[in-house]
Amino acid sequence: MKYDFIVVGHGLAGAILSYTLRKKGARVLVIDEPRPSAASRVAAGLVNPIAGKRFAKTWLADAFIPAADAFYKELEAHFEQELYVHKPIYKIFSSIEEQNTWMAKSAGTDWQGYILATHTQSINQPGIDDPRGGIMIGRGGYLKVADMLLLLANELLAQNLMLPERFEMEQLQLTGQGVRYKQFEAKHLIFCEGFQVTQNPYFRWLPIQPTKGEVLEVQAQNFNPECIYNKAVYVVPIGEGRFKIGATYNWRQPDEEPTPEGQQELTERFSQITSQPFQVMQHWAGIRPAVRDRKPLAGTHPQHPQLSVFNGMGSKGVLMAPYLAEHFTEALMGATEVMPDIHIARYLSLYYDYIKDQTQQL
Repeated sequence: MKYDFIVVGHGLAGAILSYTLRKKGARVLVIDEPRPSAASRVAAGLVNPIAGKRFAKTWLADAFIPAADAFYKELEAHFEQELYVHKPIYKIFSSIEEQNTWMAKSAGTDWQGYILATHTQSINQPGIDDPRGGIMIGRGGYLKVADMLLLLANELLAQNLMLPERFEMEQLQLTGQGVRYKQFEAKHLIFCEGFQVTQNPYFRWLPIQPTKGEVLEVQAQNFNPECIYNKAVYVVPIGEGRFKIGATYNWRQPDEEPTPEGQQELTERFSQITSQPFQVMQHWAGIRPAVRDRKPLAGTHPQHPQLSVFNGMGSKGVLMAPYLAEHFTEALMGATEVMPDIHIARYLSLYYDYIKDQTQQL
């Protein structure tokens, strides 16, 4: 059977890219081994246009946010199901220094539409520990990632456009017309494997750091679900008095096993936000594909033009993926060039070093 594209991986990046390619009229086959602990499936799906102690506006937020809003709204109409929940984010000041940092930055003009209010003292909400106040951020929210991935996967399966199995690299053949995988042929193959690209013989030279993140789901009564909270961790309301809390960052232990240490870290940080009692209901771990310069990776292999990669969005995939999938689809179809900020060509020196090392080992 012949396709325009084979997409390997159906996490957030692969799912949004394959949907975008199909929407443009391409015939797409997706190959993905379902894994309940995959990073996309355990993530809270947070969209936060302003992050970090230095209150930096997310890179390309003015482009990413409207693209994400439009894409998820389209998916909701397509599946007739709510997937993206808009909620303000209350970023609580953790120190006087942090409050002062924000007050100095807030005089700028970059914040229009993003900051709903600045509080220099507690908003006096029962159960919330915010003695120094915080900022209320607009245009944020969260995506029901697992629900979206399941809907898209079921649609692909119903149309015989998905192989729910592990991709076997030894079965891949590069041909003059594109690629062949088992009995399937395509003009182009795109790897969207997340952290597993570190084992990919064509793209393992890319500087992806597998980063473990742990997430809790807790039950907490008398805790206001009208906003998302952020103070060292995020707290995302998911309904019926339950909240997702995350996430840890662990570069030293790249596995998908939840740990007592991770649970302790998250519960201690949640206790700094609320005085209300809570109960841990679930505990997950996943591995994010983090990139050295914190920018995604997209582009065609420097030696094999029938192979590409779309990866490395880390913890901001929900925000970035719709815009970048549209952009990369246009590039794959020859309508534009991949933007330099995300193009894998920025790491071409690593590729040449990799090739040199491989040659010396022969």
